[in-house]
Amino acid sequence: MTQLTHYTSNFTKKQFPITIVCDNISNAPNIGSLFRTADAFGVEQLIFCGNDIPMGRKMTKTARATEKVVSFKIEENTLEVVLGLKQKGFQIIALEITSNSIPLHTFNYSDQSPIALVIGDENFGVSEEILKNCDHILHIEMFGQNSSMNVVQATSVALYELTKQIM
Repeated sequence: MTQLTHYTSNFTKKQFPITIVCDNISNAPNIGSLFRTADAFGVEQLIFCGNDIPMGRKMTKTARATEKVVSFKIEENTLEVVLGLKQKGFQIIALEITSNSIPLHTFNYSDQSPIALVIGDENFGVSEEILKNCDHILHIEMFGQNSSMNVVQATSVALYELTKQIM
């Protein structure tokens, strides 16, 4: 057995009809990790929404050059982005724990339209204004004492489940 590296692995490159909308995520290492996660899961685009999105050295150190290969843009207003994607026919899916969210693993993806996966601020999650405009709100079942996980880890779990269904 030989351990493979990213130069010798033979994974099939594929892009999925998924756009990640980041609602005020402002932690540079999280942004860098989102680039790596988006690249790993073949996400079409990252959209960072908010003011002062850090794209400096701390972000690039974590991103490990994936910011050069993942399509992204920065917008000021999350609601405008969500409504614009909805108008283009995207399914708007928020990853958030709410009183009416459903478990991620029970969600059946419809391949009739692309997905906009909305993820939220590290401290406050997806804003209520955005949640009101989502087609679905999904949460990850938690089994420990904590009721949440880091936004990047949660996004990774969601992307694993969604891309598994799309394949």
